[in-house]
Amino acid sequence: MEKLKLVKEALEEKKAENLVILDVSSLTNIADFFVIASATSPVHARALAENLMEKVEEAGMIVDHVEGLEFGNWVLVDLSDIVVHIFTPEWRERYGLEWIWAEAKRVQI
Repeated sequence: MEKLKLVKEALEEKKAENLVILDVSSLTNIADFFVIASATSPVHARALAENLMEKVEEAGMIVDHVEGLEFGNWVLVDLSDIVVHIFTPEWRERYGLEWIWAEAKRVQI
């Protein structure tokens, strides 16, 4: 849970909006948690992702994979057991991850 807390704090530090944490561990082997956050713009999404990656690496953890950083409408940061999705509002609505993973338990930290 410490890693999840670090992720949440890094996103909140740069003013991520509508932060949702889903426990998907019983539904998929992709990850244990999905963290979904909104950014106000592609520039904001990139800033959120870059801050997150910096904080994770400072804590001695590994960023496994990053996608979408160049465009910023949907940035995915894969931390192996936690996958972070940072969306602009339009893209978050379009892809509806919370709806797709509606069976996942929401986690409060």
